[in-house]
Amino acid sequence: MSTASAYLTIRGIEIDVIYKDIKNLHIGVYPPLGRVRVAAPTRLNDDQVRLAVIQRLPWIKRQREQLKAAPRQTEREMITGESHYVWGLRKRLKVVERNGRTHLEVDGDRLLLYTPGEATAEQRRTALDQWYRGQLREAIPAVLNTWEQKLEVSVPKWTIRRMKTKWGSCNRETRHLWFNVELAKKHPDCLEYVVVHEMAHYFERNHGELFTRLMDKYLPDWRTRRDRLNDAPLADERWKGDR
Repeated sequence: MSTASAYLTIRGIEIDVIYKDIKNLHIGVYPPLGRVRVAAPTRLNDDQVRLAVIQRLPWIKRQREQLKAAPRQTEREMITGESHYVWGLRKRLKVVERNGRTHLEVDGDRLLLYTPGEATAEQRRTALDQWYRGQLREAIPAVLNTWEQKLEVSVPKWTIRRMKTKWGSCNRETRHLWFNVELAKKHPDCLEYVVVHEMAHYFERNHGELFTRLMDKYLPDWRTRRDRLNDAPLADERWKGDR
């Protein structure tokens, strides 16, 4: 079966389009972020697919809202034995109660949390959140530097924040990039994919043919990385603030 692909943005929603030797058009909305994928007959063009999606937008938005409201990964109790992910690797949490500053360290397949015995679960979660942010602050500059050279552009400002439905975002006017703190839980290849994706928006606002060509040229396996990134749900969202 012959196939071709396109990448559209319709009313702010990113759409993956796969053209196949099929009779009818099918639209699917997939967890965890509500990614929309369209399987379209090869006889249709992008404009016809865009019209079909627009006609189904109310249904698509309902499906995305349901996914957004669906239970996410359970809130961590921050006790010994829990599983946490660090750069795509599963770590077992070990809580070490002792006086002094709360901090975390990786020790092989363990994530060690040193904390006073009276620290609450919320305080421990806040410490973990800050630790993840620190991991990203250390990792992002090297990735940006690599791709600033490859793409011959500069990133004047970037920020880490917690986002419910996006892994990253870009303001083309200011060239400010944002990265989801959850990326520290994912494989480093996923972070690189998000960096390249957002920097590609410097050249093209939408996810059309030009954007797809840019991604194919500079990061040929970007689709595999994207699917790997979206394999697992975002964590529970009961965190305090965007620091």
